[in-house]
Amino acid sequence: MVTAGAALADEVGLANLTMGLLAERVGVRAPSLYKHVVGQKDLNRRIATLALREAADAVGDAVKGYAGRDALAAAARAFRAFVLEHPGRYAATIGMEPSGPDDPLATAGQRLLDAFTAVLRGYEIAEPDVDHALRMLRSLCHGFATLQSAGGFQWSADIDESFEWLIAFADRGLRAL
Repeated sequence: MVTAGAALADEVGLANLTMGLLAERVGVRAPSLYKHVVGQKDLNRRIATLALREAADAVGDAVKGYAGRDALAAAARAFRAFVLEHPGRYAATIGMEPSGPDDPLATAGQRLLDAFTAVLRGYEIAEPDVDHALRMLRSLCHGFATLQSAGGFQWSADIDESFEWLIAFADRGLRAL
């Protein structure tokens, strides 16, 4: 049910995902959905958890065998590709708070952070600055990918070229630390 909801969110947008629409998509009556999820909020939370797991897998797989700028580029490209391919499920992750450390949402989010933390090992970043570096990377990658997903780059410059510029900029900044 969650996978179908995530696919539908990608198709219609998270804001347009409803239990009724999901029931119609999977060919059941809406009350039948409540055997699988408590309601819309629970569905969105489960979609967010799925999205974080999938993004962590994509980024983690992309960085294997790489270090430094190569790892940064692989992670950033994988994250961007995930957001562009799955805009609805990624949107579910924004602002979703774990209920505690054992919450599957927290575990999935930590896996994604761990993948980006592995990238940072290729740079000489002091331990107290790792959180700042992670926030910077998330802001850059999230901002670019969500703007692109929403059609926010309307001018003529090549988007892929701009993204490569962003990677080079982040690499120079991390090396300067």
